[in-house]
Amino acid sequence: MYRMKMCMEAVEVEYNVTIYGSLINIRFFGHRFQVQLSWMDTNSLAPVLILDGGLGTSLEDKYGVKFDETTPLWSSHLLIDNPETLRACQRDFGNIPVDILLTATYQVSVEAFARTKTPDHPKGFDRYEILPFLDLAISIAEETKAPKAQVALSLGPYGACMVPSQEYSGKYDAEHSSIDQLLAWHYDRFQLFDQIDHLGSRISFIALETVPRLDEIKAIRKLFTRTPSNVSSILNGDIAFWISCVFPGENYTLPDGSVVDQVVDALLNTCYSDIVPWGIGINCTKVTKLRGLVELFGAAVTKMASGGRLETRPSLVLYPDGTNGEVYDTTTKTWHPPAGLQAPTSPWEHQLADAVALARNQHCWRSIVVGGCCKATHDDISKLRAIVRNDDAYN
Repeated sequence: MYRMKMCMEAVEVEYNVTIYGSLINIRFFGHRFQVQLSWMDTNSLAPVLILDGGLGTSLEDKYGVKFDETTPLWSSHLLIDNPETLRACQRDFGNIPVDILLTATYQVSVEAFARTKTPDHPKGFDRYEILPFLDLAISIAEETKAPKAQVALSLGPYGACMVPSQEYSGKYDAEHSSIDQLLAWHYDRFQLFDQIDHLGSRISFIALETVPRLDEIKAIRKLFTRTPSNVSSILNGDIAFWISCVFPGENYTLPDGSVVDQVVDALLNTCYSDIVPWGIGINCTKVTKLRGLVELFGAAVTKMASGGRLETRPSLVLYPDGTNGEVYDTTTKTWHPPAGLQAPTSPWEHQLADAVALARNQHCWRSIVVGGCCKATHDDISKLRAIVRNDDAYN
């Protein structure tokens, strides 16, 4: 972050400039502006930003928090009954430090709050009661991040709010199985966050995560539209956003069978919206699959650029599961090794750092964001940061 001063009619004014790859944040008189550079020196390596790790699993494994069918909000449940433990867990990541800290809002939805029963709310929470908890989630991230770090609003797919969750399968109910239906659901959830005071100056990114279906990617793209300057909305493109997808199983496809070329086209094609994501990527996926996926993503982006279908280079976002191949059972809510699982050939953080090195050498990304998803601890992210920063020192 750079703090600068300039003179306006003999009055000294201070403003802050933060540079993330080719995204420049400017804070001026309490307002935030973003400027995006459309070119990149292909002879230089893309800068790397460190993201945090798995919040829900860290709460379970380190702090003894238990999640089950009575806590449909998952880590967001602590906003209701235990914000201090949530602060402590997020501070673990903030102290590393990470460059970007995600909010505890991944499972937030009107439905999840309605299903959350507490002694004070035996029938669940009404829509009008949700806002203070969302504001608290932003505040906790602001409090626990490092001084120069940025906050990203975490939002899961529709499947993350189903019971049991279906973001790994993409098997949605009939009421949420089309672009229009998913667009309506996502828009309704965004309306909850659009009520937060000064949200645009409190977050730097919106993270739309673990998307398992091509139609949901397209629905999310259609959310973002230009609005009149006097209308407040977090969907008008003023806040950088990324969309990351999940690639479970052994194949390099989404759960709905979509291949990477189709995925990248849906993520970046301007026919769905002229507001293009700042970043695209992969999360909640085995680290052993990352190199193959990075190669496919890079090839797809290069193909679009060669065809004149990209105005700016996207950032690549990588945050795989922090496991050694264990698989999550959405019914029992437990992690277990599949039959025939072999021991990893190298530690998780080294495998992930290798994927980052591959992506940087593709010269098609404006920056790389890297961290961990489920089971990635603050120790894992600390080790990852050390490796990446050491690599930077020698490049």
